[in-house]
Amino acid sequence: MNRRDLLGTLAVTGSGLLLPRVAMARTPAIRLTFDPKRTGPTIPRDFVGLSFERAQLSNPGYFSPTSRVFVSLVRGLSPSGVIRLGGSSGEHTRYVGDRIIPPAFEIHGPEHNKLNREGLNVSTLALQNLRGFLDATGWTCLYGLNLAHATPDEAAREAVDVTRILGQRLVALQIGNEPDAFRNRYRPANWGPADYLAEWDRFHSAIVAAVPGARFAGPAISNKLDYLTAFAAVAKRYPDIAMLTGHYYAMGPAGSPEATLDRLKVPEAKTATFKQAGYDAVTAARQVSGLPYRMAEGNSCWDGGKVGVSDVHAASVWGANRMLDWARRGWIGINWHGGGYGNYSPIVGTPTKGFTRRPLYYGTQFGQRFDGATFLATSAPEVPYFDHYALRKDGRDHIVLVNQGDGPVTVELPATPEPGVTILTGPAAAARDATSLTSRKRRPVRTVTVPPVTAMDFTVARR
Repeated sequence: MNRRDLLGTLAVTGSGLLLPRVAMARTPAIRLTFDPKRTGPTIPRDFVGLSFERAQLSNPGYFSPTSRVFVSLVRGLSPSGVIRLGGSSGEHTRYVGDRIIPPAFEIHGPEHNKLNREGLNVSTLALQNLRGFLDATGWTCLYGLNLAHATPDEAAREAVDVTRILGQRLVALQIGNEPDAFRNRYRPANWGPADYLAEWDRFHSAIVAAVPGARFAGPAISNKLDYLTAFAAVAKRYPDIAMLTGHYYAMGPAGSPEATLDRLKVPEAKTATFKQAGYDAVTAARQVSGLPYRMAEGNSCWDGGKVGVSDVHAASVWGANRMLDWARRGWIGINWHGGGYGNYSPIVGTPTKGFTRRPLYYGTQFGQRFDGATFLATSAPEVPYFDHYALRKDGRDHIVLVNQGDGPVTVELPATPEPGVTILTGPAAAARDATSLTSRKRRPVRTVTVPPVTAMDFTVARR
C-alpha cells in the first residue's frame, strides 16, 4: 500500500493521532462534565513508591549513591518518593551489624524468593549505603523488620541502627511481612489475628524501649482483611503508628492461565488478591483508626510478574489508572514491587550490568504528574475499560482520560482545553520497549479521541 492509499484509510483525531476511519466511525462518544467546586482528596507529594526485597541489602553495593544511573532513574519517578524494604525474603533475612559478609549474589528480586533463602543478611554497611542512596534520590524509606524468625530483642537491635543511620529518611518501621500468611508456614494452623496482635505488641514494646520516638506502619497484609480490621481496631492504643498498610496484586500467580492481558484491565480479576469489597474494608479501617492507608507492596501479577502481561505496554496504562483510582479513594501512596529482573519491575538491572526501564516506569511517571493535585468531581456515561479524572494542580485544572480498552473512545471535554496534550501510549497492548510518555502540540478542540491502551492529560481553561 502506498502512502496515498494508507492515508485514505486513516483519520486525524482531535489529539493529532492517526486512527483507522472504520474504528473512528464505531467509536462511542461520551460527554464528560466536572464540578470545579466539588473537591476530593489531595495526592501527597510522596505518593509514588517502589518496593524491594529486604534480602537485597545482602549486597551492600546495590543501593549506593555512586550508582548514578539507578539514582537518576529513581529520581525520574519522583523527587520525593518512598522506598519500602520487605517482601517474603524479609522474614529470612537476619541483621548482622558491623560484620562484613561477602554477598552471595548481586541482586535479589522477587523472582529469587523461592531460590535464595540462605545467607540473607543486613549489615550496617548496607544501611549506610542505603542512606547515601536515599539522600541522592531525595526519597525516604519504609523499613520492614523480621517477625517470623527474629526475636523482639533482635528486631530492636536492628531498629536502633536503622533509626540512627537512616535518620530523617526513615518514614516508619514495619514489623513483619504479610502476617496473614504466617499460618501453616511460620506459625501453627490455629494462629490468627489475635495471636498476631499479641506478638506485634511484644515486638513493638521491645523496639520502643530501645528507640523512643520510633514510628510504625502495618499490618502489611497479603489479602486477609480481618487482620487489617483487627490492627485498625487497636491502633489508637499506639500513638506511634503512622499509617495502615496492605498489599495488592491484580492477578496471580504468574503461572496461572487466568493471568492474562484481558483480565488485567477488569476491575476485579478472578485471581486478584484484593477484591472490590476490600475497598470498603480499607475505608472502615481508616475511619476506626484515624490513620491513612498506603498500598505498600503490589503490582500486576504476584510471583514476580508474567512475561507478556507485566512487562508490556498495557501494564503501564493499567498502572497509571490504578495510581489515580487509589489516590481518588484517599490512599496516600503506592509501592510497586520489583527489583532484580522481575517481570513487573519498573526498573530492572544490576550495578555491574546497568539499569533500565520497563513500561510500568512510564505509567508511574504519568501518575506522578499529579502529586500535590486535588481531585474534582467528574461525571460521564460508563464505557467499559474507560476511566476519567479531574484534578487541580498549581491553579490549573486537568482532565485525565484513561482508555484500557481495545477500541478508541471519543469524548466531549467540559471545556476547550489549552493547546497541547500529554500522552502515555504505545503501538499495541502487548508491545515491549515501545511505551512513550510525551507532550505534543494539539489543536484546542473540545471533542477528542483517546486511542486504545492510552492515557491523556488535558489542561482546561477555568470557566
